Amino acid sequence: MTEQSYRLGDIAKALGAELRGDPDIRVFGLATLQAAGPDQLSFLANPAYAKHLADTRAAAVILSPAAVGDCPTNVLLLDNPYLGYARLSHWFDPAPLAPPGIHPAAVVDPSATVPASASIGPNVVVEADVIIGERVVIGAGSVVGARACVGSDSILRPRVTLAHDVVLGQRCHILSGAVIGSDGFGFANEKGQWHRIAQLGRVILGDDVEVGANTTIDRGALDDTVIGNGVKLDNLIQIAHNVRIGDHSAMAAMVGISGSTKIGSHCVFGGASGVAGHLEIANHVHLTGMTLVTGSIPEPGVYSSGTSADTNRRWRKNAVRFRQLDTLARRVKELEKKSEG
Repeated sequence: MTEQSYRLGDIAKALGAELRGDPDIRVFGLATLQAAGPDQLSFLANPAYAKHLADTRAAAVILSPAAVGDCPTNVLLLDNPYLGYARLSHWFDPAPLAPPGIHPAAVVDPSATVPASASIGPNVVVEADVIIGERVVIGAGSVVGARACVGSDSILRPRVTLAHDVVLGQRCHILSGAVIGSDGFGFANEKGQWHRIAQLGRVILGDDVEVGANTTIDRGALDDTVIGNGVKLDNLIQIAHNVRIGDHSAMAAMVGISGSTKIGSHCVFGGASGVAGHLEIANHVHLTGMTLVTGSIPEPGVYSSGTSADTNRRWRKNAVRFRQLDTLARRVKELEKKSEG
């Protein structure tokens, strides 16, 4: 692999950053403030790492204007250093580029539409009437079900499953093990026995959606499950049937969304949060980690539930008091009535 490098002046121009230093220095990679060498670029976005700035050996550091005074090396000034790092990370990504074409070990139905610019890896299965967009990459062992559509410039990592009729927008990125369009958990009960309900809806993903490894998104029972533009889903998330998630929302690992719940746009859900079914969550709602939502949230803001870890002895004492809260509330109410009389 040829080592790639870039002039610091060219990097500054591409990022729209103000350069304070030598524009001809060449940068060969990215690293943390502590680990960076004289041919690497670093950044400072979290104030917790500011203590490492004075001793960094980096060729240059991406900084906000407020932190520039403590930097001993070349500086790229940006209001959002973390965004600058995010953009540059793609310049140095060592992941191999998939060559266009269909691998001999792939199975592609003759009715599928696959442009010459797409890359179909080994042991991929593309079923009938699938439509693949330009420059799509489908990794080894993935399955694209009948009549599914994959928008241009989307990437399916190895072992992704798209069920029938799933629709992906442009520039979607689906990580390994994800299953999109699996059957929702729908059953009718008669005399203690469960009878399966066919799931007739689809899953529709907007543009620029990212789905993490081993995340599952169920197809709708009747209507579609819809994931908006720019939504980012971490690993090991469960999205149930008929859920709708608004544009540019993000969810960390282990989040679970129950069926027919509507999530607004620009929401952020911390890890292991859970939302019950048939609820509505407003735009700009932030759930901290392990929050359990059992009712609709009509107003934006930060919401939390649960208790943090404690010593077992103290937690057991408090657990007893939790069970006594209703009784105590009733007693307080009675005392208030007596005092008012």
